[in-house]
Amino acid sequence: AVVGSNALLDLVYGVVRTCGPCMSPFNAWIALKGLETLSLRMQAHSAQALQLAIWLQEQPSVEKVYYAGLPTHPQHVLAAQQQNNLFSGVLSFSLTGGKAAAWRWINGTQLFSITANLGDVKSTVTHPASTTHGRLTPEEKQAAGISEGLIRLSVGLENLDDLKADCLRGFAALQGI
Repeated sequence: AVVGSNALLDLVYGVVRTCGPCMSPFNAWIALKGLETLSLRMQAHSAQALQLAIWLQEQPSVEKVYYAGLPTHPQHVLAAQQQNNLFSGVLSFSLTGGKAAAWRWINGTQLFSITANLGDVKSTVTHPASTTHGRLTPEEKQAAGISEGLIRLSVGLENLDDLKADCLRGFAALQGI
């Protein structure tokens, strides 16, 4: 089947907008250098994220933690089989209080960098409902499980106690909502 020129251009534009037209030689070299330690970094990211997910479950303002490394996750067994018990450094959690609470928590942190990037050695935080999934309708967000109180963390390689302390700053910012 022949794809209409507008549909094809839309598809190409989407890929270029997301990935870029091509990688520069320097960026290719940097990416190759990063691959050398990827296995070690993923082990550390996964271990940190699991510990943080367990800790977040105990926080009173947290409604739910979403992380495949938790035994309570519906796809935990499958993820463990497919990923050799490495569950990534990315986790999400939802707060009571919706969007206002999520943004107060995010703005209350200091160590987490506010960005939608994932997989950095530095921890990042984002509000999916207004960033990565911001173009979706409320119905599409609901179908995808993206609530207004959802926060996504990409857990880096900082000290776990420092990450917990930063999360506590976020929880402290929720006081008075």
